[in-house]
Amino acid sequence: MDNVPNHPAAALPPLPVLQADCANCFALCCVALPFAKSSDFAVNKPAGTPCKNLRQDFRCGIHTRLRDKGFQGCTVFDCFGAGQQASQVTFGGRDWRTHPGTAAQMFEVFPVLRQLHELLFYVSEALTLPAAAPVHAELRRALTETEERTRADAQALADLDIGPLRQQIDTLLLKTSELVRAKVPGRKKNHRGADLIGARLSGADLRGANLRGAYLIAADLTRADLRTADLIGADLRDTDLRGADLRDAIFLTQPQLNAAQGDPTTQFPPTLTRPTHWT
Repeated sequence: MDNVPNHPAAALPPLPVLQADCANCFALCCVALPFAKSSDFAVNKPAGTPCKNLRQDFRCGIHTRLRDKGFQGCTVFDCFGAGQQASQVTFGGRDWRTHPGTAAQMFEVFPVLRQLHELLFYVSEALTLPAAAPVHAELRRALTETEERTRADAQALADLDIGPLRQQIDTLLLKTSELVRAKVPGRKKNHRGADLIGARLSGADLRGANLRGAYLIAADLTRADLRTADLIGADLRDTDLRGADLRDAIFLTQPQLNAAQGDPTTQFPPTLTRPTHWT
């Protein structure tokens, strides 16, 4: 099996932690990013302005009540570890309050690092999939290149044109998806980028389906079989996943699960955790 841990000769770079560690971040998602008043956020907030709920110690004052207070969008966001990377590595532990001169650049760098970390997350997952062995070498090179970029200084990160790198990696992830889904017998459904908002798909056989970038907002996927489905970029806000089987779904992220609705019978990859709001 061509899996990374079994090939010490093809040693990969040590990766930064690819999930948020808020205790080591200067609340960058609460300041750097904008949000608009909607069902996800109770108020408008421009980029670079601290959220009104942010305390002086960089903690959220309503963390345990975010959904009740109208800040559901906060509960489904994940920086993939970019927050602590920017705070502790790129800026060496200098926070934007104590060192206000760093603020503008820190807020500019954070979204760039977030994209790089998201790419690292996807490439790392692709390298665990035996069916994607034909592209593992290219994925390893992409992983090394992307990891090196995360260690660049603040100015280099701010100046980075991430578009070409995203395009290069997306091509590899698509090849990965095709190789993995080809192992599923029969004809696979292609719903790439499809508008499936509110769709009634209860009990649907979506094994090996292409759901890349699909809009599944408030769709009924109860008891649906999504094993080996490609869910990269799929919008799962309020998607009903009660009783659904997402084991082996590829490129499924924690934020996607957090945005959906599920229950104790919902099955998902062991690398993810059950959202606290699921019944």
